[in-house]
Amino acid sequence: MSGTVRAAGGVLVRDGLVCLVHRPRYDDWALPKGKLEDGEHPLPAAAREVLEETGWQGRVRLELPEIAYTLPDGRPKTVGFWLMDAVGEGGPVQDTDEVDEVAWLTFDEAAERLSYDDERAVLRHAAAVPPITAVVVLVRHAHAGERKKWSGNDALRPIDAVGQAEAERFAELCGPIRPDRLVTATPLRCKQTLEPLAATLGNMPIVVDGAFAEPADADEAPAKAKLAAQRLLDLRSGGLPAICSQGKIIPHLLAALRDEADAEPYKTPKGQAWLLTWSGDQLLEPTRL
Repeated sequence: MSGTVRAAGGVLVRDGLVCLVHRPRYDDWALPKGKLEDGEHPLPAAAREVLEETGWQGRVRLELPEIAYTLPDGRPKTVGFWLMDAVGEGGPVQDTDEVDEVAWLTFDEAAERLSYDDERAVLRHAAAVPPITAVVVLVRHAHAGERKKWSGNDALRPIDAVGQAEAERFAELCGPIRPDRLVTATPLRCKQTLEPLAATLGNMPIVVDGAFAEPADADEAPAKAKLAAQRLLDLRSGGLPAICSQGKIIPHLLAALRDEADAEPYKTPKGQAWLLTWSGDQLLEPTRL
């Protein structure tokens, strides 16, 4: 028996209505979803499947609970879901072999029509999410070799081959989130982490902001992070920013946003990102990407 089958999909919302798809192969009504390609992250997979099965682009807002079940052949399967807003102009269903009908329904109507209880639970969770008012993506800069092997100004230390791959992966993850502002801490490696994303967004400018840079003295990081947290809160009101910061700042920044004393749960490997979603002043559960 092979390993777990992984899939991803979305709860796609437009004007208060949620999108369901009818699959003729199973004669069922379901949330749009599909299998991950080899090595694929579930977030871009979810966006791709939503577009193919509904004809609509989805802008990711929040991660929803994953469901798990056993396929008829005995293999386990997991499906990750994301809450998405429908954006742009919808087109025809692309995957007509999989989907022959699309319906936009109220959440109550959709819950009634869905064929599966586990997807109904995902839908109930999405319906209970308070109105989303802001989204921010926060990433730690990608790998940049070893500090001790760099003889020049550390602020000029560039990302390495591993870091370049991480930066390209980050750009892929951000596609379905659709950031419209790019902000970076002062080191070159932070700016370079955002460059592949900037290119995919039509060479969007990257703004350097020292608020997100580590202090020279590591003991000052918690205090500096509080300033960074306030700056992040200011930036979220002007659009949807993707921000690149550093490893000594990010854990304390997130702890400050969550009004928590312990920064340990928010330690962030190089190249890893967080999806931060607010409803008013309430920061919902942060998602590691």
